[in-house]
Amino acid sequence: MSIDFLAFGAHPDDIELCCGGTLIKLAQHGYKTAAITLTRGESGTRGTPEIRRQEFDRAAEIMLTSVHRMLDMPDGAIAETEENKLKLVRVIRELQPRVVATLHWEARHPDHVHSSYLVREASFIAGLKSLDTGQPHWRPYKVIYYPERYEMPPSFIVDISNTFEEKMRAVRAHESQFHGPNMQKYGDTKSPIARQEFLEFIEIRAKKWGMAIGARYGEAFIIRETVRLDDPVAAFGEWCADTIP
Repeated sequence: MSIDFLAFGAHPDDIELCCGGTLIKLAQHGYKTAAITLTRGESGTRGTPEIRRQEFDRAAEIMLTSVHRMLDMPDGAIAETEENKLKLVRVIRELQPRVVATLHWEARHPDHVHSSYLVREASFIAGLKSLDTGQPHWRPYKVIYYPERYEMPPSFIVDISNTFEEKMRAVRAHESQFHGPNMQKYGDTKSPIARQEFLEFIEIRAKKWGMAIGARYGEAFIIRETVRLDDPVAAFGEWCADTIP
């Protein structure tokens, strides 16, 4: 299988919150996309692993992914081990993604930090012919990173104005985690992301990034390396005409 865009998250809902609109947009444009979460979210304040799997299934359907999967790394204890790198190498070699997206390495949650480095290293060593997993070697063309809470200048922003509402449907599919009409069904235990203000923050962030490119909503990404650009005329086309100078 050859996937165009593979998004990794540490927990169920990471991808939806940070790049769900982009996944939906790419799928609508005919690209094959995938969403892989490293854990089952079993250490979360609310919801069971089974509930979170069902929510992730619903969210993946809304995001129109060709493939979605939950790996078995321990929630709250993701470690940068050779075993975990090989788990990701096998996924990358199986799906052969052109672009891989993962959490930015500057993050509040340790799982997010470790996930970022694991994905980066696995994406590189998956291209080594000498590493035998019984699969053809494959190295993604580019690894990009989506920021979580911390403020940082993006390398580029994707216009998700037409997919923002579907993105938020995918987020709300995780009803055990976020504020909504059914949240009491999952107990009275409070968590920061279960507050209504958290979903408001997600919308405000998307509006902020959208405004930066003259759009209503946007999702930001960061690239570590300098990007090669051979045709700046094609890259900066008519879409630039309405952006803020």
